[in-house]
Amino acid sequence: MSSPHSPSHEGHHDNHHLPTTTPPPPSPPSSLKTKRCKLSTTFSNWKGVKFIPFIISVSIGIIFNFAVPKPHQLSRKSWQLLSIFLTAISGLILSPLPVGAWAMFCLTLTVITKTLTFMQAFSAFTNEVIWLIVISFFFSKGFVKTGLGERVAMMFVKWLGKNTLGLSYGLVLSEAAISPAMPSTTARAGGIFLPIIKSLAEASDSFPKDESARKLGAYLIQSQLQSSSSSSALFLTAAAQNMLCFKLAEALVVEISNGWVTWLKGSCVPAIVNLLVTPFLVYKMFPPKIKCTPDAAVIAKQKLAQMGPLKREEWFMIATMLITVALWISGTALNISSVIAALLGLSLLLLLGVLDWNDCLSEKSAWDTLAWFGVLVGMASQLTALGVIQWLSGRVAHFLKSQSIGWFGSFFILQLAYFFVHYLFASQTAHVAALYSAFLEMHLASKVPGQLAAMALAYNTNLFGALTHYSSGQSAVYYGAGYVRLNDVFKLGIVMALINLITWGLIGLGWWKALHFY
Repeated sequence: MSSPHSPSHEGHHDNHHLPTTTPPPPSPPSSLKTKRCKLSTTFSNWKGVKFIPFIISVSIGIIFNFAVPKPHQLSRKSWQLLSIFLTAISGLILSPLPVGAWAMFCLTLTVITKTLTFMQAFSAFTNEVIWLIVISFFFSKGFVKTGLGERVAMMFVKWLGKNTLGLSYGLVLSEAAISPAMPSTTARAGGIFLPIIKSLAEASDSFPKDESARKLGAYLIQSQLQSSSSSSALFLTAAAQNMLCFKLAEALVVEISNGWVTWLKGSCVPAIVNLLVTPFLVYKMFPPKIKCTPDAAVIAKQKLAQMGPLKREEWFMIATMLITVALWISGTALNISSVIAALLGLSLLLLLGVLDWNDCLSEKSAWDTLAWFGVLVGMASQLTALGVIQWLSGRVAHFLKSQSIGWFGSFFILQLAYFFVHYLFASQTAHVAALYSAFLEMHLASKVPGQLAAMALAYNTNLFGALTHYSSGQSAVYYGAGYVRLNDVFKLGIVMALINLITWGLIGLGWWKALHFY
């Protein structure tokens, strides 16, 4: 037996307790390192298409076109157009590119594949309603540039802003007051009301992304966002999507005479009820910590004093919008279309110097809307012309009939489906362009009265604007301010959505019955 100090034991000890060193792996050649670095830099700076959303969106269209059996009632061209349209809608949801860029890509597909001719593909760019929407962005620019929108809001705050609930009502009612002449809910939110809310909140030590947000700012944001659904639904010209709905209804031969007045008749009762109850309901469900706001009225008074009396440009803006709205109201009697009235209003603003041409050129949202609206509306129109929408609606109507569901039940099912599918969309106008025609045709195939179906879907389009933080332009603007947490947006959004549906479903239907909409 060897001693602990024998060489054999020492060797055994060394083998088990001394760390063994392994040679490092050979370094890659410097040229390979350089290539990897360049590749990594290239992808980190990539500004083109998002690959996974792109592949999914295009795959949906390809699979539908080649793997789904084509019904014998439809032509190969119509089935191919439907496939490209599904790719377009998938892209609206997944966003592989900005909306306008994606729309142009899909439009190019229709021409390259000879699904549509160049003239057919671009036919919607002369659509009157699309140009009416574009001009509405310029009107909104005028309200912001002259300060008239802010002045109106501050007047309501001065009158009603002595406590938090009154302050909220002042902001909500001022938006409703200017909405018929400022036809962009997003522009009202970002250009007028968010800056006012932020200044009022910060004056009360309520700051975004902070525990103090619940003092005042979070409540005012939530109340204004939820109420914007009703202010947008109150007037035909209060939101871009309203006018688009009417144009698509007209394409399906659903005539609505004297549109501006008919819209207001149908919306006034349920929308006003919602405007009156929404700030109070939000106040109870999402209460602010500050209940009294005596400083708000003082701030508004000081701001109005700083602004001074109405400037010349504000008077010109008021006069021009009064003329334009009067022509919208009486256009049928005078045989003047809405877009001609809007063009006249824009021309007056340019001639009077309220706007200059650079203001119009810099309004990127207007030109972006022209691009992608033209594409999607053009595709939807061609789908209707080729009989695809009629075929699809007929299948749905046949299913509902097979379940022994009458037109009234079909009306509720289709309206709810149209509402809740908006969880998939990041824009109200994109939702309209994609689905309004199809759902209206389903209503008609289910024997729902045409005017009721068209008007209800159009009003419904406004009600889901506050469903999520991405469901509309104004939602994104208000959520981006940082006062409201995401889970609160979703919770209050679904509760208020259900309240809106109940209000319009009960009060609205009763009112429309009295108006002989059905």
